[in-house]
Amino acid sequence: MAARVDPIVDCTHPAWWRRCFGELLGTFFLVLVSVGPGVVNQRLGDEAVSRTAAVIAPGLMLASIILFMGTVSGAHLNPSVTLAFALRRDFPWRRVPSYLAAQFAGAVGAAALLAGLLGGHGTAGLTVPGPGVGTPLALVWELILTVGLISTILGTASGAQNVGPLAAVAVGGYLALGGLWASPLTGASMNAFRSLGPALVYGQGRGWWAYLLGPLLAVPVAVGIAALLRGPGGGRASRRSAQGRY
Repeated sequence: MAARVDPIVDCTHPAWWRRCFGELLGTFFLVLVSVGPGVVNQRLGDEAVSRTAAVIAPGLMLASIILFMGTVSGAHLNPSVTLAFALRRDFPWRRVPSYLAAQFAGAVGAAALLAGLLGGHGTAGLTVPGPGVGTPLALVWELILTVGLISTILGTASGAQNVGPLAAVAVGGYLALGGLWASPLTGASMNAFRSLGPALVYGQGRGWWAYLLGPLLAVPVAVGIAALLRGPGGGRASRRSAQGRY
């Protein structure tokens, strides 16, 4: 009798590659819109894209992605979100490596496209600590901001708090609001791959470890907060939100 193949990890199963492609495509567009304004401003000069527009655009893009493909892959688009869902028992650990690989590929692909079409311009569009903000302080701010983002995502995906399509408004709104006040401090990344992918392509590693450790350290903190507010994870609604359905 042939062994049963698990579609969660079988790379030949349509659901597997469709979900991975969704994470790659979604992360590609999110990073493209996040990095793009800074590169455009350096290429065209002056403030072709205002700071307000530059921080609101990723929030609107994230909301759009959640709406158009959230049911395919769960629209994580962020390694911290994937790890938080897995730690919360809403997402299979076996699927984590493929999601992380897809997200990183999407981030690098977006940065490579910008570099190829518009050129490299120092740290333009990248997340680096602001003037007077040391790397340790940037780590703390990224941790705090990411805790809020993950808490919003876990909250709108679980049980009675599951708000379906309106989750796109909540999550996209948080990303935009965080950027409006915190982008001068750290760039308000809240996503390790959004920072590290473009930094790798542009060869600019300033403060890179803050943008890796801050969002990763936020994962257990946000999951702990979710446990205090809502109890253990693994509910049907949150599993469907985290894993996708197609």
